[in-house]
Amino acid sequence: MSEQKLSGEVFYPSKEVIEKANAKCRHLYESAEKDFLGFWETEANELHWFKKWDNVLDDSKKPLYKWFTKGMTNIAYNCLDVHLNNARRNKLAFIWEGERGEFRSYSYFALHRETNKFANVLRSLGVKKGDRVTIYMGRVPELAIAMLACARIGAIHSVVYGGFSVEALHERLEDSQSKVLIVADGAYQRGKIVELKKIADEALQRAATVESVLVVKRTGHEIVMQPGRDMWYHELMHLPIAHSDDSVEKMDAEDPLFLLYTSGTTGKPKAIMHTHGGYMVGTYTTLKYVFDIHEQDRYWCAADPGWITGHSYIVYGPLLNGATSFMYEGAPTHPYPNRWWQMIEKYGINILYTAPTAIRGLMKFGEAWPNRHNLSSLRLLGSVGEPINPEAWRWYHKVIGNEKCPIMDTWWQTETGSFMITPLPCTPLKPGSGTKPFPGIKADVVNEEGKSVKPNEEGYLVIKTPWPSMLRTIWNDPERYVKQYWNRFPGMYMTGDSAKKDEDGYFWIIGRVDDVIKVSGYRLGTAEIESALVSHPSVAEAAAIGLPHEIKGNAIYAYVILRTGYEKSEKLIEELRLHVGHEVGPIAKPEKIEIVESLPKTRSGKIMRRVLKAKALGQDPGNLSTLEE
Repeated sequence: MSEQKLSGEVFYPSKEVIEKANAKCRHLYESAEKDFLGFWETEANELHWFKKWDNVLDDSKKPLYKWFTKGMTNIAYNCLDVHLNNARRNKLAFIWEGERGEFRSYSYFALHRETNKFANVLRSLGVKKGDRVTIYMGRVPELAIAMLACARIGAIHSVVYGGFSVEALHERLEDSQSKVLIVADGAYQRGKIVELKKIADEALQRAATVESVLVVKRTGHEIVMQPGRDMWYHELMHLPIAHSDDSVEKMDAEDPLFLLYTSGTTGKPKAIMHTHGGYMVGTYTTLKYVFDIHEQDRYWCAADPGWITGHSYIVYGPLLNGATSFMYEGAPTHPYPNRWWQMIEKYGINILYTAPTAIRGLMKFGEAWPNRHNLSSLRLLGSVGEPINPEAWRWYHKVIGNEKCPIMDTWWQTETGSFMITPLPCTPLKPGSGTKPFPGIKADVVNEEGKSVKPNEEGYLVIKTPWPSMLRTIWNDPERYVKQYWNRFPGMYMTGDSAKKDEDGYFWIIGRVDDVIKVSGYRLGTAEIESALVSHPSVAEAAAIGLPHEIKGNAIYAYVILRTGYEKSEKLIEELRLHVGHEVGPIAKPEKIEIVESLPKTRSGKIMRRVLKAKALGQDPGNLSTLEE
């Protein structure tokens, strides 16, 4: 692919990067294009199955697709047991650092031992195949152990981000009808204790189905333990029952693995359901090729296990690939803005995968903090969560990657389970573009009639073929699943995002369809306006919304966070308005720009524009349970 001449600003991979890549790009794309089912079957064959499948794909009841039908496997067995009889037995699976500097590590052998013990604890409490278990903690190894233990015995885990509100936790416990809650006494975040057990106690007052609460001691501060219901994790792990059994549940490929709640723009959060077989094949394959995992690599996905990136690319994907993963508990700037760079140097991290919001947040502190550290161990960088502004992309590439690390800018969703549009290390890169669909994925941009749009024309992003790690349903609401994802364009998966494809076939994600502002008949993506603002040297982060306007239909209102060293002034605000006009066009000039200290964001780092809009219009912002602050 590297000899192809492309338009626009392009970063071509070095010869060294191409030589080191596990897969030759062209071969991978060609084999998937020729036979996409054969491509996924080849990948599935690299994993362990107790019984092979009858059909790779059953599409007889579209859109209720099934993958690897009648195949029997277990994702936890593939994450741990398969590595015990080879050279990975004593290889590090996890390296963990707490916000206060504590350190722990687990070999594959040790992680298997702890997972198996906890699986036995859950069995002793009457948890069986198909039961739901809710997990509510900070970023600690016990969270991954709990997920794997559930998968091992066939229980369905539902991880709730550690720090969600009482109402958010209660909603998820009720909807999933969970039998057990696993909670930490607290979590450390920016030097303070997040009162997880206290929040859980309040939520449990109305959660009728929860029979047992297992408490992981992280902070050691005083909490209330309810006799007969609450038990300490560490005490149970020392009981003889924890060592009683090392069996694993043989799961049908289509058996549920987990529920993960994602917030819609309105209404109660919906539970996305993923399965053992297809999800396993999707996460294993995408991580292997996109981040080119080598045996000696130390890989760091800086997300939280409470959202899909953490499920797929902290827990399951890396362990399926036998990788060494780094996990950090706290905030990127605590106690100083060099915390991440310090740990990359200390642990010799080779791959860093994080969100644009974190990159922009660190960018505002300038180059001095990262420049204090030796980041030469980094080989690949990644971005996830929302479109990355070209300015942030360039900073990440130049300052953190020393202009030698390709950036894997990945587009995917909770619903897709794994990467959908993403480069491979040997793909020429364009700042701000997710490049092309992953091999075996057929994506397109279509108009209102479902027809492909012309190059650089905006439209709806759709996926035209099924893929293994696709969601199977919305828990307890199959009608909503079909209506929301498959009815708009029959035969195509509706992502809910708007995008455009350039003349080279590169995809540019604009944002949620809801995040497009129509001004005087022109459709402008919020990402476009925000990228223009962030390209100004004074701006660290920006959010744009459309508000009703008598003449234009909508007017653009923007909120910006300034970089360190810049101060708010009317002169600067006018300069920013003109800058947007210059970068995007006069029609895109914001009506008003407000300089703020922070923006409302979800735990996954996405800006909640509906909250800004409701605030500006004096309306009720609705459910705020998914907000970070």
